[in-house]
Amino acid sequence: MVFLTRLKARCIWSWSGVLATWRSEYSFRSWVWVNLGSALLAFALPLTAAERALILALGLLVLAAELLNTAIEDAVDYISTDDHPLAKRAKDAGSAGVAVAGIAAGVAWVVILIG
Repeated sequence: MVFLTRLKARCIWSWSGVLATWRSEYSFRSWVWVNLGSALLAFALPLTAAERALILALGLLVLAAELLNTAIEDAVDYISTDDHPLAKRAKDAGSAGVAVAGIAAGVAWVVILIG
């Protein structure tokens, strides 16, 4: 029973993070819409189950990267609003992580469509 109580709490906290990020981050909302379009296209095209799974999983990976990037940015901003080279590097690395995940999703689409 303790497991289910903890699982419920973790689900609530996770959903709270998604909602907070949706409300505050234009970039996250943009990626959600891109992923919805990508998912619709994945189901509209004659793809294999494995190809669809790859497209959907990579889309979720991009959203996860954006959530982690938001966490990094918020933590850095909480610590200090002063400009600092390490703060910039942390924020830029988080942003780069999102970009790399997005590129991976794009590469998957190209490979699947071209063959």
